[in-house]
Amino acid sequence: MLPRGRPRALGAAALLLLLLLIGFFLFGGDLEYERPRGAAALDGDPPADRGGHNLSDCVPPRPLPPKCELLHVAIVCAGHNSSRDLNTLVKSVLFYRKNPLHFHLVTDAVARNILEMLFHTWMVPAVGVSFYDLEELKPQVSWIPNKHYSGLYGLMKLVLPGALPPDLARVIVLDTDVTFASDIAELWALFAHFSDKQVIGLVENQSDWYLGNLWRNHRPWPALGRGFNTGVILLRLDRLRQAGWGQMWKLTATRELLTLPATSLADQDIFNAVIKEHPGLVQPLPCVWNVQLSDHTLAERCYSEASDLKVIHWNSPKKLRVKNKHVEYFRNLYLTFLEYDGNLLRRELFACPSPPPPGTEQLQRALAQLDEEDACFEFRQQQLTVHRVHISFLPHEPLPPRPHDITLVAQLSMDRLQMLEALCRHWPGPMSLALYLTDAEAQQFLRFVEASAVLSARQDVAYHVVYREGPLYPVNELRNVALAQALTPYVFLSDIDFLPAYSLYDYLRASIEQLKLNSERKVALVVPAFETLHYRFSFPSSKAELLALLDSGSLYTFRYHEWPRGHAPTDYARWREAQTPYRVQWAADYEPYVVVPRDCPRYDPRFVGFGWNKVAHIVELDAQEYELLVLPEAFTIHLPHAPSLDISRFRSSPAYRDCLQALKDEFHQDLSRHYGAAALKYLTALQQPPGPA
Repeated sequence: MLPRGRPRALGAAALLLLLLLIGFFLFGGDLEYERPRGAAALDGDPPADRGGHNLSDCVPPRPLPPKCELLHVAIVCAGHNSSRDLNTLVKSVLFYRKNPLHFHLVTDAVARNILEMLFHTWMVPAVGVSFYDLEELKPQVSWIPNKHYSGLYGLMKLVLPGALPPDLARVIVLDTDVTFASDIAELWALFAHFSDKQVIGLVENQSDWYLGNLWRNHRPWPALGRGFNTGVILLRLDRLRQAGWGQMWKLTATRELLTLPATSLADQDIFNAVIKEHPGLVQPLPCVWNVQLSDHTLAERCYSEASDLKVIHWNSPKKLRVKNKHVEYFRNLYLTFLEYDGNLLRRELFACPSPPPPGTEQLQRALAQLDEEDACFEFRQQQLTVHRVHISFLPHEPLPPRPHDITLVAQLSMDRLQMLEALCRHWPGPMSLALYLTDAEAQQFLRFVEASAVLSARQDVAYHVVYREGPLYPVNELRNVALAQALTPYVFLSDIDFLPAYSLYDYLRASIEQLKLNSERKVALVVPAFETLHYRFSFPSSKAELLALLDSGSLYTFRYHEWPRGHAPTDYARWREAQTPYRVQWAADYEPYVVVPRDCPRYDPRFVGFGWNKVAHIVELDAQEYELLVLPEAFTIHLPHAPSLDISRFRSSPAYRDCLQALKDEFHQDLSRHYGAAALKYLTALQQPPGPA
């Protein structure tokens, strides 16, 4: 497909095709034509001249590899942003693929942490992943000065033949800023066109960079003609090892650095210098396998004549903001996969039996046992749903750990994004937030943060995207994701629609120190909760101001009108006068907001939607003999908002409430199995009508 707004290009292509057909019939197939600039010759074609032209017969369709052949793909990925780019790249590959795949990911610690979780929870059939430590490979390239924005990581592809398993013979190497528009097996099939001596497959560079005429005194590294771009590479690893690749590129780089100050295009400069010296190593690939959208691109010479494009490469530092008259066409192609629901890519390759992802068989057996006629079927199904999880979705630079430090833990969906700026103003400490979003909503969230001076300035807030799937809100799974990613010794378990007192962060840290809390003592510090029914009100700066608002009717104790049992054990009357922390006892339906050690019990994920999700967690804390201490100067205030869909269903549907009661009964059965007779005290509470949260 051609870009819109190219009727002349379309006409030229049609005319060229017509002329070729006429020539074929008139001359018996002996017609020769000039290959569009940048299109590469294959085996049997005359070699391309240095202007990027050659003469050849039409290239026949290339056979694909066997349908179940395992294809290997290597990618270098470092940091938070590259991990997001890799996610989009992988979605584009999975969308078209028909073969089993194995990704070899060379990563730093940040990217590995993110991508291990992403692939583990994605559970895509016939996809394997291996990780390789960038830190171990750095010494091999750290001696090379590099001016490219990719830094040291942009040189890592040079060491892949030594870093990847020695029995791996072939691999496709990709930059994270490419997008596939075709089956990657077609690219793999081009290995068949390598001669016995060729070891590297590359597309010609689609700019004049290596010709050295872009600006005055421009002095690029040596290259063969226009040189080659290394965003897409086919590597014959076995032959590279036999040829002594490691020694070869190092000798070339050392020699060139005697007269050049640094690489400008990272590994690409060194690959090209080696190819200049050993031109027989390279197999030129058709231009459509690396359509380069750089600042000075000549890619139009390729895509204006091509019948279809295979890979788009955003190789400008400006990425999607690069200036190109057809950029909207290419951007829309990229956005297709950026916002595509990755859950839909969990597709079986039915003709290619392969070991299922870990946990898949057990999950499938559990799903098979569900009864679709069960009134609580969607509750059961939601509990078994494995959500894709992208932790640290945005750059996150935690501050050095401080004694008694506390992370605020909360979860939210798209309709609560407006709370984030206010929360950042109220809580200056670290936060770990789980967001329940679709792939498209995740991009809206990204733009929301980038447009906010308040949010973009905070590097100690970790956002973890849990991708939406299923009809019910997995509130406790979200909390567990955020809780698991907290890095401080203590966590404040809050909700997104609460604003803590401005002084709460410092006060909590001081309280932990004064109470001499440590990991040996099981204590949950209770932060009394209040609420306002006003969308605009003056937030109290102290306990005295809060009490004045309480007395005037501007504030209430939380859920006083709807669910007083939820917070009554906090004993607000005592709190008014308290000067020191005081202990309270657990009671039925108690659901306070608490500060606990990071290794506290996790939330019970069976509670989805609305109802009893926090209550069950406090029951678990009490069962594990956590002491409940109310802090006399702490408070947090709930702000009004429209009710969620799950709250509406809870209030309107008796069947919904019946299912919640069934979950409570199962919860108590598990408590009894785990704690024995000690769980009897909770039986009365569990027989109460279901409460809000």
